[in-house]
Amino acid sequence: RCVGKYRSANMVRMNVLADALKCLCNAEKRGKRQVLIRPCSKVTVKFLSVMMKHGYINEFEIIDDHRAGKIVVELNGRLNKCGVIAPRFDVCIRDMERWTSNLLPSRQFGYIVLTTSSGIMDH
Repeated sequence: RCVGKYRSANMVRMNVLADALKCLCNAEKRGKRQVLIRPCSKVTVKFLSVMMKHGYINEFEIIDDHRAGKIVVELNGRLNKCGVIAPRFDVCIRDMERWTSNLLPSRQFGYIVLTTSSGIMDH
């Protein structure tokens, strides 16, 4: 869109997963039961399935609107905090124990979910 002789700049999404997890965390803090996440991506869907497997969310529904898609997530109140670590670090298998001790609050509490070239995995 051009306004006068100046062109207005459009904002672009840099990290879709970070936006989705921020929406989840904010809705959980406000006590909401549902949250709408857009746009939909394969990484977001895989991450939500890992969260559902561990019981942090109830279920989610993918809405196909012939654009970028939307996801409706049912919250259950068990989520304390979730987020993305940016920039993306290279993590070796031998350093995994150090990363978990630095990031998680205690030994039996929380999960670290990793994106790899072969898919998404959790520790």
